[in-house]
Amino acid sequence: MTNWPLALAFAFAVQAINPAAAQEFPSRPIKMVIPVPPGGAFDITGRLVADRMRASLGQPVIIENVGGAAGNLGVARVVRAAPDGYTVSLGLWTTHVVSGAIYDLGYDVVKDFEPIGLLATAPQVIASSNAVPAQDLRGLVAWLKADPGRATAATVGAGSPPHVAGILLEQLTQTRVRFVPYRGGALAVQDLLAGQVDLTILQPAVVLPHVRAGKLRAYAVTADARLTGAPEIPTVDEAGVPGLYVSAWSALFAPKGTPKEIVAKLNAAVVDALRDPEIKQRFTEMGQELPPRAQQTPEALAALQAAEIAKWWPIIKAAHIEVQ
Repeated sequence: MTNWPLALAFAFAVQAINPAAAQEFPSRPIKMVIPVPPGGAFDITGRLVADRMRASLGQPVIIENVGGAAGNLGVARVVRAAPDGYTVSLGLWTTHVVSGAIYDLGYDVVKDFEPIGLLATAPQVIASSNAVPAQDLRGLVAWLKADPGRATAATVGAGSPPHVAGILLEQLTQTRVRFVPYRGGALAVQDLLAGQVDLTILQPAVVLPHVRAGKLRAYAVTADARLTGAPEIPTVDEAGVPGLYVSAWSALFAPKGTPKEIVAKLNAAVVDALRDPEIKQRFTEMGQELPPRAQQTPEALAALQAAEIAKWWPIIKAAHIEVQ
């Protein structure tokens, strides 16, 4: 007896990987799921790239914001999508590295995706209230060591870039802080300005306007190179805490099983988009960096994700991060 459901599933699978179908791709609009609410830096990153991809693909890339559960709800939707290239995910350092060490996701952050390409890296800025006496990063570390556990560090939730970066700061400097979670970077900075919290490690776009206005103090950027948009801020290596590298990068991923030919077309559209001078300018304004061309391939993204998991999962698991 013929198993018709299985036969139909096999027929659809064969059609999905048919080279002719890949050659015709895309023949209709593509959906990009952005796993955060509209308006933030990552949402803007995805929208900028999606808009430019249209020129290469000949089809619009439609944005669908699916926030919630630290971005994991939107990512899970892409896991369940057909692997035909018509649904892709804006993947973040938090959703495709950190979440795998904290949450019981029901999917594998590596095995259930096909990497398409890295869009941007986003080093963070170590900053403090002007009430903190330290004038540089070495002074900040000395101040933290003088009274362990007294200083407060603003985060945007358990497992967020400011939280995980703060954990690494503690480990590298043998210091201890009290983490204070906020519902977003703007609220964290508000209390930082008011002196209600001592320091933070946040994305440049949130803190730099206040640093340049003289209302906050910036100590270092969490990278081995200075920010294009803020070259006046030293790197952590220069400032005295070498190796405190944290980058909240963003990238595109497709569901597992998406044909290589389709992944290659999507990657080519990403590469073309990142050549646009306006994108480079907007990324610079947001404190993000364009990856070098060699780091824009699917293989390079896979290698980056693997390296980040190898680095961060032991740190995160040792910290016993608990989420509500």
